[in-house]
Amino acid sequence: MLYIIGLGLYDEQDITVRGLQAVKKCRRVFLEAYTSILLVEKEKLEHFYGKDIIVADREMVESQIEVILKDADREDVAFLVVGDPFGATTHTDLELRARALSIPTKVIHNASIMNAIGACGLQLYRFGEAISIVFFTDSWRPDSFYTRIAANRQRGLHTLCLLDIKVKEPSLESLARGRKVYEPPRYMTVNTAIEQLLEIEENRGEGAYGPDTLCVGVARLGADSQQIVAGTMKELRQADLGPPLHSLVIAGDTHVIEMEILSAYRIHGASSPGPSAVQCETH
Repeated sequence: MLYIIGLGLYDEQDITVRGLQAVKKCRRVFLEAYTSILLVEKEKLEHFYGKDIIVADREMVESQIEVILKDADREDVAFLVVGDPFGATTHTDLELRARALSIPTKVIHNASIMNAIGACGLQLYRFGEAISIVFFTDSWRPDSFYTRIAANRQRGLHTLCLLDIKVKEPSLESLARGRKVYEPPRYMTVNTAIEQLLEIEENRGEGAYGPDTLCVGVARLGADSQQIVAGTMKELRQADLGPPLHSLVIAGDTHVIEMEILSAYRIHGASSPGPSAVQCETH
């Protein structure tokens, strides 16, 4: 059996009881480590699960999938995913590959940013299509998601922005020289995401959003140190939400109850409706 198991958002204890039981009986355990990260070291997972863990980077998952699926028709193999197993299309592809080889699969779900984002006070059923924002480069500044933000806002819906992470990414210079040298890990902050969004709006000029658009920045959701900060794009551009991981919500039309909750997360000195509050750390 191939088990595809969600780990939740924070640490080694966020795995479900069912997921932990599955891990303990598996011969091999892989940890997918490039679409997201847990906020604890691999060694803590190994100690808690009682299993050695093989880190599966992008290269293994996308180009060496046979390493993971090897003998999974004769023994139990676990593939661990931060959040929920279907938070990335890569994991759907893994299940399809296993089925094509007649390997039985079982998915064990968990919390992900897609549902836990409701902690920010915006109601989940009022969210539209989510988008991903990648790091700009000198020659690549993609903005294809702009029309989706605009469509969500026209319908009064909120937009969850998933922010880029770069883990074990080869540098372009090294690839050009025919050998891989990996860049240090990078994690997009709310500040960088907003800077890029505002640059896109300035270039497009179609009014999907602007410096005064209400947003919510979220960091380390589910951790003891999680941060939730509400403010305009201009305000959040300067906010310090601390270490990764960060996410951003661009608000659509807001219900009075949503505004009441957001008022508790307003960045200090904000001028939007509702009582102002200092930047909040929630537990």
